[in-house]
Amino acid sequence: MTSTHAFWLAGRQATGQDTFDVTSPWDGRLVGQVSVPTDAQVEEAVTAAYAVRDEFAATPAHVRAAALDHVGRRLVERTEEIAQLISAENGKPIKWARGEVGRAVSVFRFAAEEARRFNGGEAQRLDTDAGGQGRLAFTRRFPKGVVLGIAPFNFPLNLCAHKVAPAIAAGAPIVLKPAPSTPLSGLILGELLAETELPAGSWSILPVPNDRMPALVQDERLPVISFTGSEKVGYAIMDSVPRKHCTLELGGNGAAVVLADWASDEDLDLAANRIATFSNGQGGQSCISVQRVIADASVYDRLLPRIVAAVEAQVTGDPSDDATDVGPLVSEDAAKRVESWVDEAVRAGAQLLAGGKRDGASYAPTVLTGVPADATIACEEVFGPVLTVQKVDGEAEAFAAVNNSKYGLQAGVFTHDLQVAFRAHRALEVGGVVVGDVPSYRADQMPYGGVKQSGVGREGVRFAMDDYTYERVMVLTGLAL
Repeated sequence: MTSTHAFWLAGRQATGQDTFDVTSPWDGRLVGQVSVPTDAQVEEAVTAAYAVRDEFAATPAHVRAAALDHVGRRLVERTEEIAQLISAENGKPIKWARGEVGRAVSVFRFAAEEARRFNGGEAQRLDTDAGGQGRLAFTRRFPKGVVLGIAPFNFPLNLCAHKVAPAIAAGAPIVLKPAPSTPLSGLILGELLAETELPAGSWSILPVPNDRMPALVQDERLPVISFTGSEKVGYAIMDSVPRKHCTLELGGNGAAVVLADWASDEDLDLAANRIATFSNGQGGQSCISVQRVIADASVYDRLLPRIVAAVEAQVTGDPSDDATDVGPLVSEDAAKRVESWVDEAVRAGAQLLAGGKRDGASYAPTVLTGVPADATIACEEVFGPVLTVQKVDGEAEAFAAVNNSKYGLQAGVFTHDLQVAFRAHRALEVGGVVVGDVPSYRADQMPYGGVKQSGVGREGVRFAMDDYTYERVMVLTGLAL
């Protein structure tokens, strides 16, 4: 696992002049060296993608679907190997890493299915008006052009899959940039794509340093940008290219609302365990991790100790151990930032009920109450294993507390009342409302994305394909309708 990894340039392996090291956030060991493409090689990849765009858009659906099916099958065959790689470069506990590979398998399977049924065309009679007699409008979708996909570190395989698979399914060439700290999982996809019959140039995977990305972002041959990452970087990209189509999947500070009717011991145990698991899973490094718990006053005193106990029961340690629930953050700097935010909240009057300790890149699962509304940890995305709990009086106050955020990605609402569920769906300013569970649930085929500062556009295979394509209408004239 310490070999030098080539990158993928227009469907073939290539190496540049420089390399960089990928190290484990758990113990600092060298996981691998990655070759860095030169400026000339990046230009070659973009030129190839741009040149093949019309050919790729016209590639038969069965060819694209077969390639996507192949990648899914190969991921299944190499699950354990890839999971070990994710865990090594990311620090993700191995059981979560295996789950990530499984999700990537689903993404490619969904994409293969969508490739077969996408763009079937929609016919519309125009003779509903006298001026349209004998006319029929036929609408299909066509790729907007080459996609520039920029993936983050926290799901280094699956979020690369969410860029690559929909692009291939839609017939759009893609240039993918994996995260600098976790490029190896993305490069694995190149190995599998290279085994297919996709046209040369239709995909490249380039571990380009972040400081060289502005030139790619500005390149007019890349009209579509799909970015997952921080709010600051995402909006900087969109502001710099206002005439491009940008899909931005940004941050969140996900809220789990526990309402008064979720009151039995069984209910509260379920909520506490789900909250503890998904505030700490992936080290809290998920955009839809539970960061805020908003509990009705009638259940708060019974729920809070359950949450603390469930959080303290999380097993922390070596990510390669099957028993580990919570591994390190992606870097020691990331853990130090979380530590500083928690310390700031405590100095401002918050009560620390669990955790609050850092060891290198690891931060103990943490529970806070009484957090001032203006504390950084209450306003921003913590992206770490930290949970705040607050008491509210009733549904209206709970929903207002959810909306009192600049973010709006997903929310969870624990209720048995269907009417309340529909009111939540109407009232909550988020991209997704999960009823009876935490906000951290995501099915890879559903529309996924946020509002406010959580981004624009939607992922989920079919919805990403819509973002990568546009409608083109053809009007047929002189028909006997």
